[in-house]
Amino acid sequence: VSGVVIVRSDSKLTHQGIKLQVEGTVNIQLSAKSVGLFEAFYGNVKPQELLNYGITICNAGRLPNGTTELPFEFELKARKNMKLFETFHGVYINVQYVITVEMLRSMLSKNVKQSMEFIMKNKCGKPAQTNKLEFAVNDQNLNKVSASLQQHGTNTTASGTANAKSKTSTTSSIPKFDIRGHLVSSVMNVEEPCQGAIVVEQSSVEIRSIELQLVRVETTVYGDNEIREATEIQNIQIADGNICHGFTIPIYMIFPRLFTCITTISQEFRVEFECNLVVLFKDSHLLTENFPIKLIRLPSNRNF
Repeated sequence: VSGVVIVRSDSKLTHQGIKLQVEGTVNIQLSAKSVGLFEAFYGNVKPQELLNYGITICNAGRLPNGTTELPFEFELKARKNMKLFETFHGVYINVQYVITVEMLRSMLSKNVKQSMEFIMKNKCGKPAQTNKLEFAVNDQNLNKVSASLQQHGTNTTASGTANAKSKTSTTSSIPKFDIRGHLVSSVMNVEEPCQGAIVVEQSSVEIRSIELQLVRVETTVYGDNEIREATEIQNIQIADGNICHGFTIPIYMIFPRLFTCITTISQEFRVEFECNLVVLFKDSHLLTENFPIKLIRLPSNRNF
């Protein structure tokens, strides 16, 4: 990591040295929904210190008036038995790297300090084998519908199947539909957009909207338990209004920086990702198809 510390002064500036501190931490916050409000507030989850060291940029002396540039350079080295993770800003897990520059002054003057976050990315790996992820959802594969759920609509519990919810009282009110499509792969390059297509083959009820959700799944280890929380990162609309049957609708979604990283698995926490395809019918039925995805980092010529 290299950069420049810029000091601007209207007059000659005397200092006792300029130091730079590099810190990398993983902060984990417990979910009040999972462990309770009291435990979430007072629970003791110590931050993991990935790296922490300092370097001296300039020894004690005097800087001239005007603008002074002080270059610096350092190598990212993890602490012993620690591993560096990519920068990630989630709801319950935060991986952050910060540079703090401090100018030491005399006893009668206050030290000048400035901090700045920098983004850490893992080196690009080797291309993984990609397989097209195809899906087909229709009213016939809405299985595992229990009578107790009929008062609140219908629901399926199997991963990768569809969920339908409405305020109707019987499952017979579910519209007839057949929706097919694909994603380019279940293993995606975080530097490239998520791409695919969806086709509405038939639908007995008009469709109001089709949306694509990107979801982060943060899992933390607390005691003997694993706490898993899924939260939405972004939601983009890929179709509005009733869609012509048999028409191919492209899927194109850019992964937002800071809020996404490569799929990360460690002993203390996991960061994984999913995509939800959401179809909202005009009669308020809601259809959701879930796709677990794995994000990796590969070379890219794109500059978002």
